[in-house]
Amino acid sequence: MLKRLRTDRIDLLYQHRVDPQVPIEDVAGAVNDLMAQGKVLHWGLSEMGLKTLRRAHPELPVTAVQNEYSMLWREPEREVIPLCEELGIGFVPWSPLGVGFLTGAIDANTRFAAGDICGVESRFSPENLPDNLALVEVVKSWALRKQATLAQISLAWLMAQKAWIVPIPGTTQMPHMLENIGAAAVRFTPAELAELNRAVSAIQIRGARLPDAVLVFSGVEAPAKN
Repeated sequence: MLKRLRTDRIDLLYQHRVDPQVPIEDVAGAVNDLMAQGKVLHWGLSEMGLKTLRRAHPELPVTAVQNEYSMLWREPEREVIPLCEELGIGFVPWSPLGVGFLTGAIDANTRFAAGDICGVESRFSPENLPDNLALVEVVKSWALRKQATLAQISLAWLMAQKAWIVPIPGTTQMPHMLENIGAAAVRFTPAELAELNRAVSAIQIRGARLPDAVLVFSGVEAPAKN
């Protein structure tokens, strides 16, 4: 890993995803050995269960948890984010723009090519997409209000939830990267954030994040499992 990255250390090493065949205590021990050698500075877990996180943290303090989280997928608010707050662990949302949905790149007529993960997510199916686009309309209204882009509003909303939430939008295009960085300049007053949260919460997202078969294949743990 170090040779490929041409570095002498990994600043933050995640386990993607939890291997049910290997005790998390053993994983923590292996990472601790790497830390002792100076090869790893911090470690994190991705899409783990709550019990796994509780077992891992006493063995070797976890720096960050990386889970999907956005206006489109708010499940971490129920249990994972409160547990991170309890344990003093940072939270890193992946897919913070809802695989492009929150940027306005998808509309009611959008259909997905074979192999596109969105094509198997029922939240983007033809029968659910029109209803879910109500969320994009909320983001559009705030983008106009704040003179920002939809992506910037979506990222700024995440960062406003907790000071220790750091989203990681992915892009291969420089203009998008610069746009995403601009989200740091978007601010909400407490009243504005409460208003926006109410508007987001009022929209019931239809459809599932991923089919069960995909969740099992990717090793995503259910929040309450070990």
